[in-house]
Amino acid sequence: MTGVAHHVDTTAKLVTMINQIARNLVHDKDQVAAVADHVHAFWSMRMQEQLLAHGPDGLDAVAIAALERLALGASSPNRNRAADVLDNGCDAG
Repeated sequence: MTGVAHHVDTTAKLVTMINQIARNLVHDKDQVAAVADHVHAFWSMRMQEQLLAHGPDGLDAVAIAALERLALGASSPNRNRAADVLDNGCDAG
């Protein structure tokens, strides 16, 4: 597989992933902040930068807003909501 094909494939997966995160957090009090916090907490900078470079094509409105928030460096003021058990439960099994 060439580097370009791999990059496109990875970007498509990132688009799918962030859209899924947005759908999973649809009932959050601040869905955009929850998605941005999740991506900030659990995605590498390389993943974030690749999706930011990709632009809004194929992204849900909430995912676009969350990426805009990340691009501005905005985050929750007091804590990372994505990793907060009180807000979102716990993924640990």
